Amino acid sequence: MSLFKARDWWSTILGEKEEFDQGCLCVADVDNSGSGQDKIIVASYMGYLRIFNPQPVKPGDGVQPEDLLLEVQLREPILQVEVGKFVSGTEGLHLAVLHCRKLCVYAVSGTLGNVEHGNQYQIKLMYEHNLQRTACNMTYGPFGGVKGRDLICIQSMDGMLMLFEQESYAFGRFLPGFLLPGPLTYNSRTDSFITVSSCRQVESYKYQVLAFAKDADERQEPEQQKLSSGKRLVVDWVLNIGEQALDICVVSFNQAVSSVFVLGERNFFCLKDNGQIRFMKKLDYSPSCFIPYCSVEEGTINTLIGNHGKMLNVYQDVTLKWATQLPHIPVSVKVANLQDLKGVIVTLSDNGHLQCSYLGTDPSLFQAPRVDSREINYEEFNAEMKELQKIIKEATKTQDILPKSEKHRDLIVTAEVSPDLDAESQAIDSEVKAEAVPSVTVKITIQSRVTAQKPNLAVCVQAPLAVTCDQFVFDDLEPDSSETVVLSVFLKGSCSPSELEGSCVVSYSTPTGIPKVAQCNFRLPLRLICFPAQSSKAANHKLTIDTNKPPISFLTIFPDFVDPSEDDQANVLGFQFLTGSKTTLLASKTSQRYRIQSDQLEDLWLITKELMLRLEEHFKKQNCKDFACTFSGSIPLQEYFELIDRHFELRLNAEKFQELLSERAVQFRAIERRLLTRFKDKTPAPLQHLDTLLEGTFREVIALADAAEENQANIFQAFTKLKSATHLVIMLISLWQKLSTDQVAILEATFLPLAEDTQELGWEETVDAAISYLLRTCLSKSSKEQALTLSSQLCMPKDTSRLKKNITLFCDRLAKGGRLSLSIDSATQQAAVMPGGCTTITESDLEERTVILGSTATFPSHGQIAEQKSKP
Repeated sequence: MSLFKARDWWSTILGEKEEFDQGCLCVADVDNSGSGQDKIIVASYMGYLRIFNPQPVKPGDGVQPEDLLLEVQLREPILQVEVGKFVSGTEGLHLAVLHCRKLCVYAVSGTLGNVEHGNQYQIKLMYEHNLQRTACNMTYGPFGGVKGRDLICIQSMDGMLMLFEQESYAFGRFLPGFLLPGPLTYNSRTDSFITVSSCRQVESYKYQVLAFAKDADERQEPEQQKLSSGKRLVVDWVLNIGEQALDICVVSFNQAVSSVFVLGERNFFCLKDNGQIRFMKKLDYSPSCFIPYCSVEEGTINTLIGNHGKMLNVYQDVTLKWATQLPHIPVSVKVANLQDLKGVIVTLSDNGHLQCSYLGTDPSLFQAPRVDSREINYEEFNAEMKELQKIIKEATKTQDILPKSEKHRDLIVTAEVSPDLDAESQAIDSEVKAEAVPSVTVKITIQSRVTAQKPNLAVCVQAPLAVTCDQFVFDDLEPDSSETVVLSVFLKGSCSPSELEGSCVVSYSTPTGIPKVAQCNFRLPLRLICFPAQSSKAANHKLTIDTNKPPISFLTIFPDFVDPSEDDQANVLGFQFLTGSKTTLLASKTSQRYRIQSDQLEDLWLITKELMLRLEEHFKKQNCKDFACTFSGSIPLQEYFELIDRHFELRLNAEKFQELLSERAVQFRAIERRLLTRFKDKTPAPLQHLDTLLEGTFREVIALADAAEENQANIFQAFTKLKSATHLVIMLISLWQKLSTDQVAILEATFLPLAEDTQELGWEETVDAAISYLLRTCLSKSSKEQALTLSSQLCMPKDTSRLKKNITLFCDRLAKGGRLSLSIDSATQQAAVMPGGCTTITESDLEERTVILGSTATFPSHGQIAEQKSKP
C-alpha cells in the first residue's frame, strides 16, 4: 500500500446506478443521542435517504448490517440534506430534505431493541412546504439574530430567495441581475447571504435588506424601483473573482477570525466579512469539492480540497501540507467524529462510493527474508562479464540508429487501378455539371506474413476527387493471409484536381503491441477528369517543352485519347475537362518540341505532367537512358500572380464575412435578451417592434452564413487552381535551371508547404516566409543579408505585393546562378566561389522587375538571351 493513500477506515457502495452530488452528504448527530458521535446522512437523486453509524471492528472493514441505521425511499429526487434546529418549541436537531418542489423536515429517533436485531430507527415528518418554484439549493442559520432556532433559505432556479421561519413561509425576494443560480451560504457574523452570480462575482446581501425590500410578488420594472429606493434590493458588497464558483463556506473558529471561503474552477479564495481578499491560491488542477476545518496553529485555517485526479490536498492557508490518493473522485467531503475517532474524512463520489478515511502512515511490518550465503565462483563471473562486454562492443560499432528494413516486410499493401473506366459509374453526389461523371475501380490487397491485430485501411485522394469508401476495418489477420477491398474513385468537386495520385495506409499492431504502418501509392488515369475533344488553335496560355529526342506520335503515347482511324490526331490532341475547360497538345513535325496551350493557366499542369510521364515511360521501355526535357521559354509569373491575387481576395472576403457575422450575432443576442426580459415580466409591455427587428436580424445572419459558405467553396476552388499553377511553375523552374532531385524537393517544400489552406495559416504568409528564408540564406547576395532575422509569427498580410516581389527576386537570383541548399555554410561558400555570385540588385531595379512588359516574366537561362518564339 502506498504511503500517501488515504487510509480506508470504513467504506461502502450505495445502491445501483444512483447519482449523488455536492448537497447529498451531511454529517451530524441527527438522532440527538448526546454521545457526541456524528451520523452520516446520504441522499441520492433516486430519492433514497440513508443514515449510517460506522463501527468497524478493524480499519478497512466494509459495511455491517448494524452500521445502516435507516434506509427509506422518499419517491422524489433529493437535492440537498441539512441538519439543524428547524422545529419550533425545541432545540433538538432535525433533518431538512430539499426536493425539487418540496421542503420536508423530519425527526430521526431510535428505540432500544429487545432482541438481537439491535435498535430500531425511524423518521417522522414534522412539516413540509410545497414550493411554487423549482428549487436549486438551500442554506440555514439564525437569520436576523434569533436564538435557539434555525431558519431556512431556498434559492430557486429563476433567482428567487424563499425564506421559511420553520413551519411558516416568511417572504421571497428576487436577486437583481440574475441569470443562473450559484452556491449559497449564510454568514451569521454579518447576518447576510453570500452567493456567486453568473457575472462571476461574489455578492453579499444583508438579511435586513432582504426583509425590507420589495416583495417578490409585486416585482416592478427597474425604472419604477428607482422611484422607491427604500424598498429596492441592493447588494452589500461585491467581489469579482473572474470565474464560476463550485462552493462557498463560512467558518469561524476560536483562534481565527470569521472567513468566507470560495472554491473556484481554478482558484481558491479566502475573504474577510467585508469582501476583501485575505489570501488566494491558484490551483494547478481541477477541483471538485472542499471543506475548511480547524487548524492546530493559531491564526490559520486548514482546508481539504478534492480534485478530479482522485487526490485530496490539505492546505494550511495557502501552504500545501499533505496530499493523499483517493480511490474515487469526491463530489462532497466532510469531517466527522465517529466512534471516539476525531477528524475522520468522509468522502462521497457521484456513483455512490462512500468512504471514511484518515491521514497518516502505517508502519510496514515486512521484513526481508534471510538469504542463504553461498560461495561465489569468480571465474564464471569473469567469463560471463567478458562475454557481455564483447556483445556490448559489437553493438556499439553499428552506426545506424534506426533498424534496417527487413528484406521481407511483415505486411504488404498493393493498389491496382483498373485500366478502363467503370462501365456503370459509381459517382455519388458529384457536383460536376456534366452529362456523365466517370469513375475508376481501385483494387487494394493486403498481404500479411505475421499476425496483424486490428488492421485499419485508409484511402486518401486529393480533393475534389473522392472515393466511395475511404475507411475499412478488418478482423485480425492470420499469418500468410490476405484481404482485398474494391472501391471507386471519381471527381466530386466542380474543379479539376491538382494531383492524380492517391495513397493507401494500413495501421495495425503486432501481437506484442507494437504499432506499425504500411502504405503504398497509386496513380489515377487522366481519363477520370477529361475526355478527348476537338483541338483548339487559339489559346491564352502556351508552353513549349524541348526534348533531346524526336517527337513521338500521340498514337503511341496517348492510345486512350486517340482514335487510330484518324491520322490527324497523330500530332494534335485535344482534352476536354469535365469542369468545362479545354486544353490542346501539339507535337512539332520538324523540331523536338511539344506545345501545350489552354485558356486557363492551371489546366496546363496535368496535361504537361502526363506528357512528361508518358514520354519517360516510353523511352524507358526502349532502354533509352539519356532522355531529358528542358524549358527555355518565359516563366508565366504575371498570370501566376493573378491566381494569387484571386485567392487572397477571397481570404479577405472570408474575414469580412466573419466580422459581419460576429456583429449580427451580437445584435441578435442583444435583441433576444431584451425580448426575454419583456416576456418574463409579469406586467406585459409592448414589444416596440423588437420581434420584427429579431426576424430581420435572423434573416441577415442566415444570408451572411450562406454567403460565407459560398465564399469558402470559392476559396477551396481558388486554392486548388493555385496549387495546380504552383506545380506547373515548379516544374518549369526545374526544367529551366536543370535542378537536381534534392533542389526540386526544396522548391516544392517552399511553394507547397500546406496540405490545407485555413484563415489562421494561409498559403501567402507561409510561402512568403519560406522564400524570405531562402533569399537570406542560400540565395543571399551578401553576408549582411544573411544576418537579418525573420519574424517568428506568421500572420495574414495586408496585400500580396511583398510576396510577388520575393517570388520575382527568387527567380532572378536563380537565373544569376544561385542554387538551392538548406545548409548555410554551403550557401556562404557558394556565394564566395560562384562565378559572378548573386549580384546586388537595387531596390529601383527590383521595382522595375515587378512590372514586366507583356503577360509573362522572362528570365534568361545562364546568360543566354534569345528570343524564344519558335513554333512547333
